[in-house]
Amino acid sequence: QAQLVESGGGLVQAGGSLRLSCAASGRAFRQPGMGWFRQAPGKEREFVAGISLSGRTTYYADSVKGRSTISRDNNKTTVYLQIDSVKPEDTAVYYCAAGGMGPRRDDYGYWGQGTQVTVSV
Repeated sequence: QAQLVESGGGLVQAGGSLRLSCAASGRAFRQPGMGWFRQAPGKEREFVAGISLSGRTTYYADSVKGRSTISRDNNKTTVYLQIDSVKPEDTAVYYCAAGGMGPRRDDYGYWGQGTQVTVSV
């Protein structure tokens, strides 16, 4: 059974850092890639970052490039997303997904339930 469970969301002060974890099980972790998406109120779900199965290839949205790191620990079957220098516009529900590694949502066949991140000024 494939399952993705996010954790690490909550309230973060602007300028601080957030680190999200996604524990994957079953087929989900053996997919060619995994990614993080986010959805702010009233907006479309958007790509944040993606990583290949080996971890050697990563992709980032322009909105987080340079201040974000996606990584994975294949021994723990967990994918991480760290965003530094967070801004109020980073406020969203963050979703972990498995299947692809780029920005196309249709490439991902497995999704977590999401974790809320709120950035306070």
